[in-house]
Amino acid sequence: MARHQRARLPLAVALAGALAGMGAAAPAAHAEAPKKPSKKESKVDCAKVKCLALTFDDGPGKYAGKLLDTLKKYDAKATFFLEGQYAKSRPEFVKRMAKEGHDLGNHSYKHPKFREITDQEISEELTTTQEAVKKAAGRSPTMIRPPYGEFDERTVRIAAQMGLPLVLWNGGSRDWATKNETAIYKEVLRSAKRDGVILMHDWVQQTVTVMPKLLKELKRQGYHLVAVTSLLRDGRKLEPGEVYPDPKVKQEDLESPPEDMQSPEDEEL
Repeated sequence: MARHQRARLPLAVALAGALAGMGAAAPAAHAEAPKKPSKKESKVDCAKVKCLALTFDDGPGKYAGKLLDTLKKYDAKATFFLEGQYAKSRPEFVKRMAKEGHDLGNHSYKHPKFREITDQEISEELTTTQEAVKKAAGRSPTMIRPPYGEFDERTVRIAAQMGLPLVLWNGGSRDWATKNETAIYKEVLRSAKRDGVILMHDWVQQTVTVMPKLLKELKRQGYHLVAVTSLLRDGRKLEPGEVYPDPKVKQEDLESPPEDMQSPEDEEL
């Protein structure tokens, strides 16, 4: 299975057209309200403190349990963009992610390029993943991250119809490329900024291994590690079909694996 290639966001005009037509699309009942935060979580106000959202694509990978142990130990929340096929094969990790207060996102069922498949196929990829995650966790993903970070007006429209926003990223780890703990550590620290959304992968063993050291340093620098939904100000919620963060970012920040890069997961299913 192909993995991420360098993300190429659609032209502004295509996105503008999609958003303009979005008003007619009524949210469907595919999405559910995010889990109510605990008292401890609700104290994190990203308008007052420096926050950062770590996000993990393509999972749950086989190292997800160790990653969840680390996040719990350091009182850090994350956002997991799950593939339906792995949510189905590793439901215990999905259930734990939801129970421990992490955001759950939809990353398609088998990671195809949305620009190269039909509207019906896009809808099926997303819907079957919603169902697989809900079966495992008891609740559905509340956001979408399209494979490779690539989308067009059709994806925006379908997301709006499903009542879901699109969540991209504005910083990376290049963990898929280097698979080197030191390189991953340095790249995340280089990319980290207030209210940033960092792209990582829980199937990369080196990412999971370096996470304790990374979390310690990020906290030392004053960051609160939160789920994506906690970055929003004044109780604002992402709207159906909204693209967040602002897609007008530097192209070099939108790195992801070449399409011939396969994760170890491909050999297991």
